[in-house]
Formats: sequence, C-alpha cells, structure tokens
Amino acid sequence: MIAEKLDLAITDKSYYRAKTEAAVEDFGTYPYLTIAGQCAPEDEIFLGAIEKIYQLAYAIKFLQKADDLDFKVPKMECEWWVKGGPERQSDFISVAREEWCWRIMIRMPISVSDEVYKQGMAVAKEKGKQVADVQYEIIEQGKCVQCLHLGSYEEEGPTVDKILNLMKEEGLKHRGYHKEIYLSDPRKTAESKLKTIIRHPVM
Repeated sequence: MIAEKLDLAITDKSYYRAKTEAAVEDFGTYPYLTIAGQCAPEDEIFLGAIEKIYQLAYAIKFLQKADDLDFKVPKMECEWWVKGGPERQSDFISVAREEWCWRIMIRMPISVSDEVYKQGMAVAKEKGKQVADVQYEIIEQGKCVQCLHLGSYEEEGPTVDKILNLMKEEGLKHRGYHKEIYLSDPRKTAESKLKTIIRHPVM
C-alpha cells in the first residue's frame, strides 16, 4: 500500500490562507529549512540561495518518501528587513534594495527532524549540491497580522498599510520581520494575478 503524500497546504489550511483585509491570527511552532543573506532579490546571491534551499528540500523529500513519509514541498517563504531591529522592519521597502536582509524559509513536516536534515545534507553533498548554508530551525510563529496581497511584489505598499493600520487600531507592536509566503509561481503566473500572503509577527 502506497502512503498518501502529505500536503501541508491541505492539512494546515489556515497557515497558507489569508483574506484581502488585514486580520490577527495565531500560528504554532514548526520546523523549517532556512538560508539568510543580504542583497537585492534580483541578485545572483539571492537566486542561488533559492536553488540551494530547494535542492536540500527535495533531497529530504526523497529520503522521507523511502520511509513512506512523502510530502509535497511547501510554498517558499521569505522574511525581509533592514538592519536596525524589528521597529524598522517595514522600512525596507523605502531603502536601497541592496540593503535588504532576507531569510528564505521552507516549512517542513513535523516528521523532518534534525537527524533527517543531516541525512538530507549528506545526500545532497554526495551529489555535488552546494547546500552548506542551508540551516534547520524550529521557529515559533505566534501572533501575527496578515493580509493577502494580489499583484506585483513591487506594489505591496497598500497591503502593508492595511497591516500597519490594524496594528495601530489594536495597539500591537512588531516583534519580528515582514514575511511573504509566495502562493503563486511567478514563472507561470501573470504579475497581476500573483498571490502573496504578507505576515507581520506582533505582540
């Protein structure tokens, strides 16, 4: 009997859904693959980091498949900020793109432990993949304000304003960085139809 492939977008729908109006939501603690750096998103360093994290994600996926724990690799996420602490986390849109700091993230199923991560690293390296910069982290998400953005990544300002306005109304403050969850593949989706969840951790 073939085990059913796990799809977190189905089993944890609340994590991968948002409305076009800002709302306060609470999320749990999850394992992630992460890779961090600083540069503009069009820079080869950033594009290379995406390739690295996916190479490891698929190495882990195939290890899990062999143990009847196959899963669909989840949507890519990325935190964006500029240096100066969480209070400046929404400033990155207005500064030079090469100053943007980022942490690319791919959520993993709970079955992916640190040991499984290390096994995946070993397999990927044996195949000549440059994945040394990819980390395994357990991250608590907690309370966030989120909103679904429709359209270009360059035009997120009004969506971010919805989040900031709700935070002001609710008396909430930033405790982390601007996160984007990319629901659409920009290689296959018209710019006007892109769907991105924007999520700000708050307290």
